[in-house]
Amino acid sequence: MPLMDDALLEKTAPGRPNKYKKIFQQLQQAIAEGKYKEGQRIPSETQLSRTCGASRLTVARALKDLEAHGLIERRPGSGSYVRHQVRVEGRTFGLLIPELGQTEIFEPICQGMARASRTSHDELLWGAATRDAESHEQQAQQLAEYYISKDVSGVFFAPLEYTPRRLEVNQRILDDFQRTGIPVVLLDRDVCPYPQRSHCDLVGIDNRRAGFLVTQHLFRQGCERVIFFGWPNSAATVDQRIAGYREAVRQAGHVEIVEIGDAESRESIARLLTKHRPDGFVCANDRTAGQVMVRLNELGVEIPGKVKITGIDDTKYSSILHVPLTTVRQPCHDIGAAAVWTMIERIEHPNMPARDILLDCQLIVRRSCGGPEKI
Repeated sequence: MPLMDDALLEKTAPGRPNKYKKIFQQLQQAIAEGKYKEGQRIPSETQLSRTCGASRLTVARALKDLEAHGLIERRPGSGSYVRHQVRVEGRTFGLLIPELGQTEIFEPICQGMARASRTSHDELLWGAATRDAESHEQQAQQLAEYYISKDVSGVFFAPLEYTPRRLEVNQRILDDFQRTGIPVVLLDRDVCPYPQRSHCDLVGIDNRRAGFLVTQHLFRQGCERVIFFGWPNSAATVDQRIAGYREAVRQAGHVEIVEIGDAESRESIARLLTKHRPDGFVCANDRTAGQVMVRLNELGVEIPGKVKITGIDDTKYSSILHVPLTTVRQPCHDIGAAAVWTMIERIEHPNMPARDILLDCQLIVRRSCGGPEKI
């Protein structure tokens, strides 16, 4: 009987750890301990499939993640080889994340970066912005100036959102780093409105796919009038999620409803219910979904009986809301590690084209859509 691949394994045994992650961790440790030297060919997919008792699809997924982390190089027709790593002692990288401590995904991303930077013998500088900064915009500019004065080797930048001047400020910061020759790796989002593209590498998830996944799930749960709801002045990731939502709507043949507004206003949510009569909400992120759920509860709208709702991010509180939230899980630790290796590659190859390093994301089904909880 053939072995199950990861996708089927997760459906049939949702509480069981992903086998591809175990294979990834075993190979990562073997490389770190020197079992496989730089430039050495690691076992083939067939060999790993046999020794690990896994399908080739599962092994291929583990190798893909190793490549995203900058640990191996896959050569068509030849195999996978341990990458030569750049070892320059004493490098310092700056973290420019104005929403650190406010947007939950960035804390685990930073944890992943810290672990990866120790492996590469580099250090992370967490910034020294003054506490009396009048706004996130000023704080971000102060941090940028500080990192330039410290002549850091590179900066990891999560661009501003939810501020009217975010596009102007983000671009000015990027221009300042470019002018001083400091490479930048973007975390989670670009500085440009979607579908425009900056000149920097970006590490995150495929947000268009995330928007498609949650919308498609609502339609499969029987919804017919699904609304996408987000805050004004959001990051480009929200536009990507809207694009994924629209693709799922077109595929299902339903009506497209996109609203940008105040999720904390009960009157605003009440108007949406009267105007559109939705039976499902795709919220731009978990924070927005939680706010919408509170307003729906105040309005006496039963979740999931009357309206089903989803978020994106799988933040810590999404599973402990009064109705646990269906969402898309971001592999935050892996995003952090991939960002570090992307920065090292950028320093090693400064003239290569800018890249989007998009890691896989996972639909997490909970009771806000009426289905049994699967984690």
